[in-house]
Amino acid sequence: MATNILENIDMSRLGELLQQARKKCGMTQADAAKIIDAARTTIVAIEKGERRLKANELIKLARAYGCAVSDFVAPRPVVQPFEVQFRAAYRRNEEEEAQINPTILRLEELCRNYLELEEIMEAPLPRNYPQEYDVTNMPIEAAAESIAIAERQRLGLGDAPISRLRDVLEQSVGLRVFYLPMPPKYSEAYSYNETLGGCMAINANHPEERRRWSLAHGYLHFLAHRRKPVVDFDGQYQRLPESERLAEAFPKYFLMPTSSLLKQFNDMHRSHGKFTPTNLFTLAHYYGVSVESLVYRLEEIELLPSGTWDRLRDRGLKVRQVQKDLGLENITQRTDMTPIHYQHLAIEAFDQGFITEGRFANFLGVDSLEARRIAEALRKHSSGMIEEATHLDLRQA
Repeated sequence: MATNILENIDMSRLGELLQQARKKCGMTQADAAKIIDAARTTIVAIEKGERRLKANELIKLARAYGCAVSDFVAPRPVVQPFEVQFRAAYRRNEEEEAQINPTILRLEELCRNYLELEEIMEAPLPRNYPQEYDVTNMPIEAAAESIAIAERQRLGLGDAPISRLRDVLEQSVGLRVFYLPMPPKYSEAYSYNETLGGCMAINANHPEERRRWSLAHGYLHFLAHRRKPVVDFDGQYQRLPESERLAEAFPKYFLMPTSSLLKQFNDMHRSHGKFTPTNLFTLAHYYGVSVESLVYRLEEIELLPSGTWDRLRDRGLKVRQVQKDLGLENITQRTDMTPIHYQHLAIEAFDQGFITEGRFANFLGVDSLEARRIAEALRKHSSGMIEEATHLDLRQA
């Protein structure tokens, strides 16, 4: 914990909180003094706010009292409730409201937790946000492709497939992305405010190809309609508004850039003298998209005849079976509910005594037993990285 937290805090208020915590767990001032190896009069002065507490003393006292350091120095951030923002986004009936509200409330809680961890550890999530794209009076398709190209350039992605899209949005852009279980027809929820920045929930129950599409879809809302909260689900619009048509168009250009797609298609066609169904499945796997999305994209740029997907579907095409027969494994992606940076902040805060084991478990949404298992796994991962780095000779790297 950086000393500036204690330098700027109200010592009288801190002393009062420490006194309450000590009495709650039945300890005397003499007991507390032994914990920090000091005289009882030192504890008296601390609890009166007359003696400034050292960081290591606060950590020791918090542990002894069964509290988190953040209980004394880091009040929870105040942000506007997500549910209020989402209710203004569009009209839903009561049944739909009841279905999605738990997800919205959970997303809000997780984003608050994220911000709290950042403040405890003094490690704010870097924001590499572009200015909001202005698409006024631009044709939908042209605007979608223009934004996709600009973002790929800005993030240094070139025109190659984005193998770890979630990590790019979390680490390179600074969005808060959580995978949460939702009813089948819901794909993503997006919200933004100045305190938390851009926040997204993606349906964890969907296959990876669809989750990636939903990530790109939600990203467009952030890029072009930043302050307009959205919950996307099947059949919600009778007539798509322009903002939603743009979000629908963006993923195909962002995930399958035209320049790259043309090259891959032509290379395959040249190698085989034709473009085969096997090529189709291989190319969809290459870009991490569904076969259906790829076929429609190829139809649009007239590399496949119009109606190809309908004909394949009418013939009873079993996508998963064909993928299995071709040895194309399911697209793998980290499916943790919480971002990896969020997890590491939590384990660091726990290890340094800033949060209790119960609070750590709450941050990760698991029971105490699972929290211990996760903590151990993350420690091993972190220590392995440090050990490997220690023995690395950078001159030969």
